[in-house]
Amino acid sequence: MPYDFKSFKNKTNDVSAWLQKECAQIRTGRATPNLLDGISVESFGSKVPLSQVGSIGTEDPKTLRVTPWDMTQAKHIEKAITVANLGLSVVLDDKGVRVIFPELSSERRTSLVKLAREKLEEAKKTVRMERDKEWSLIQKKEKEGGMGEDEKFRLKKEMEKIVDEVHKKFEDMIVKKEKEILS
Repeated sequence: MPYDFKSFKNKTNDVSAWLQKECAQIRTGRATPNLLDGISVESFGSKVPLSQVGSIGTEDPKTLRVTPWDMTQAKHIEKAITVANLGLSVVLDDKGVRVIFPELSSERRTSLVKLAREKLEEAKKTVRMERDKEWSLIQKKEKEGGMGEDEKFRLKKEMEKIVDEVHKKFEDMIVKKEKEILS
């Protein structure tokens, strides 16, 4: 029976999705609604995601508009975005909340690139840990007599190929993000 890397691939896909989400939350100077995904708003006594108290849209390349479904929540939305400390200007008006993205300085761009690289390393580290767990399972199976030594090393090669593909995908993701930040 051939060895199944399905759970290993699922775990690498989870790490890839995590890295994608983290990249989306790194500010690039352009107004993107997913930058506000991690913000929770105090609404009627409980904390809820911003997307559940209003709609988020793009007014122009540097401005987002958060339109609350209940205008009494506008003050709470403004406070939540300000407290999130994302370096954004927040203005309350009669239509809702305007979120203005200031121009990025070269120092800030450099620090954002560094942050993206740190997220890349974190993702690679997680994949390496999953690879080590998978390798342990393969070695255990070989010791129990479930496969021969040749099969074990063939599986190791196959697993390394998967890891290399995942790392390449991560690198491509970060290079794209760096271009976005530096442009």
